[in-house]
Amino acid sequence: MGYAEAREYRKPPCYLWGPSSLLLLAVLVRLGYFPAALLYGCLLASLAAFLLYALDKRAAAARRRRVRERTLHLAALCCGWPGAVLAQRLLHHKTQKGSFLVLFRLTVFANAAALALYGWARAGG
Repeated sequence: MGYAEAREYRKPPCYLWGPSSLLLLAVLVRLGYFPAALLYGCLLASLAAFLLYALDKRAAAARRRRVRERTLHLAALCCGWPGAVLAQRLLHHKTQKGSFLVLFRLTVFANAAALALYGWARAGG
């Protein structure tokens, strides 16, 4: 096993966080804690984020004009982070730049906090 394969082998399955969060949201929608429109919006935003990452990966490989990082972060912040996580892992894109990853994780945290506050307020808390 070479260095690259060993490094990939040691990575935790963090690509499962995105789909797991969407599954949890689907359960919460089914239980009536969130409206179904929120789930559909998150699915659509995740698809859009995945496609933006794929477009940026293709542009990087062809040395064409890239998608701005702030656009990728905005897509993640607008409930698209599950698709962005999946794209990062499946496309091996935007996984090495530390400053990007720190800001990306902050957008994930902000999104999760906003959903939690929304659910808390909706429950009458």
